Amino acid sequence: MQDFNNKVAVVTGGAGGIGKALVKALLDDGARVVIADVEQGAMDAAVAECSGEGRQVSAFKVDVRKPDSVEALADYVYAEHGACHLLFNNAGVAAPSANVWETTPNDWSWIYSVNVMGVAHGIQAFVPRMIAGGEEGHIINTTSADGGISSLPYQSVYASSKAAVCALTECLASQLESENTKLRASLFYPSGGVLVTGLWNPERNRPAELAREKPGAPPPDIEAFKEAMKTAGVELQIQDLDELARFTLDGVREQRFVIMMNLDEAAEQLRVRSERYRRAELPIVFEEIPQM
Repeated sequence: MQDFNNKVAVVTGGAGGIGKALVKALLDDGARVVIADVEQGAMDAAVAECSGEGRQVSAFKVDVRKPDSVEALADYVYAEHGACHLLFNNAGVAAPSANVWETTPNDWSWIYSVNVMGVAHGIQAFVPRMIAGGEEGHIINTTSADGGISSLPYQSVYASSKAAVCALTECLASQLESENTKLRASLFYPSGGVLVTGLWNPERNRPAELAREKPGAPPPDIEAFKEAMKTAGVELQIQDLDELARFTLDGVREQRFVIMMNLDEAAEQLRVRSERYRRAELPIVFEEIPQM
């Protein structure tokens, strides 16, 4: 799919961060965009910010953890627009840093219900309709180098959820091709540098029924992280989200399965991991870096 003009795009987690940057880039390219998010106030603000002459953007409140909520989103999109051509399963959350044995059942339930089941629910609600529509389409699932390339030791819940998204998307992409559909799928790795997004405030949307059963690490703070890295002698590069969004849309146009900046560096990490596997060694090379 080369031309996004008048195509219908759905972006979960679209009210802020990377999602909102994707919304703006899609609108710049003439797409009709539905912002799907669990935060009504943030959605209203995003629609107001992204609206303009000739721009078609709307919002629908959705909780991607719940299949009925995602089905309602699909019903809305097809009732309003009659199609979906670009599905960005982008909503994601993170858990506090912790040793695996210090995580809680609710950490796993919450993160997996959004990061993994949210993607699965999006696929189940939209892909059958997209196939039936007979038009070109693309599903873009947001993953992370933390899990998809190499896991941060203290992010076991988040990293494993993103590794699951990678496996799920590989299967999806293979099936879409083998079934001779007009749809394709991609793994989107937010990359290029440190990303200032809602993941730095992971508890803001956490449901009360999935609260941690015991106290955990305090929420991460981007400014504190910057200072800690500076003290450690590491200079951080902050990635511009609008640039990342434009890069992502170019990746969709080029039908890349892996959409990631600095892909050569990731490939080298994977090569090192593969060598350590071949030697039957632990693939994670622990480095003394501040916990996030």
